[in-house]
Amino acid sequence: MKAVIQRVKNASVTIDDELFSSINKGYLVLFGVEKGDTKEQADWLCNKISNLRCFSDENGKMNLSIKDVQGEMLIVSQFTLCGDIKKGTRPSFDNAMKPDDANMMYEYFVSKTKEQNIPVKTGVFAAHMEVNLLNDGPVTFIIEAPKV
Repeated sequence: MKAVIQRVKNASVTIDDELFSSINKGYLVLFGVEKGDTKEQADWLCNKISNLRCFSDENGKMNLSIKDVQGEMLIVSQFTLCGDIKKGTRPSFDNAMKPDDANMMYEYFVSKTKEQNIPVKTGVFAAHMEVNLLNDGPVTFIIEAPKV
């Protein structure tokens, strides 16, 4: 299970030329699920992201979490995070979880994040989406849940 977290001033998802969802200050989270990933890993990832301190305090230090700054989170499923590009020039997605199971894991992750009292918006699982963002910093982290 992998996520790319970007601290943003704003972010949005557009589907079929229609704005689907948008947030202001917070995180854009691109979320990918691999075969064998578990709810325990989703719990770990949710806790890590929800408590990650990468917003600046009054001294300019990354010391505040998304909760501390009352930020929002836009969570977008992205199976290409599970792509393997070690061989050749065409990505292999053999490690990606099957779509039905991945969607359940994505929905689980979204629900666990909402339980953290963070306003959450989403994209649409498996849809072709245009994701726009204004990265703040830029600040970007890649997080992979430990294998269990």
